[in-house]
Amino acid sequence: MKKVLILSDTHIPARAKQLPKILLDACEEADLILHAGDWQNLDVFFELSAYTETIGVAGNVDPWEIVDRFGKKKIVTVENLKIGIVHGDGTGKTTEHRAVEAFAEDEVDLIVFGHSHIPLMKEINGVTLFNPGSPTDKRRQPQYSFGLLEVGEKWTVQHIFFDKE
Repeated sequence: MKKVLILSDTHIPARAKQLPKILLDACEEADLILHAGDWQNLDVFFELSAYTETIGVAGNVDPWEIVDRFGKKKIVTVENLKIGIVHGDGTGKTTEHRAVEAFAEDEVDLIVFGHSHIPLMKEINGVTLFNPGSPTDKRRQPQYSFGLLEVGEKWTVQHIFFDKE
């Protein structure tokens, strides 16, 4: 069983000085970390990649060195699961619709996106859409959050919700 942490919108150091302990504890168990953008700082990537392989995309507030390193869209395969990753920013339509449109020409099982900071999990036309929310900037949400994907013969994805430490 592979454990994949899913996060987005860490916004360090603008919204938090550091990643929360509950997230770092989860990193110790992870086989892979996926980040859907708005890192804001490459230090976040270096910190996460000290735990395990970390793959991500750039968000709308990320500086050029993050855009240059990660790009805006990726497809990653874990076991037989095809995962599309995009931030979801843009103009017109909702963040969710922009995320779906980004992979309209691709065959994916799961679309991971961020931008709105609103945790979401739903299925559209056989594809699961998953926004992990934010572990550092919950905005108007009741709790901070990130995601945990477990991939084996079958796969499951869930939100991990928590309060500030």
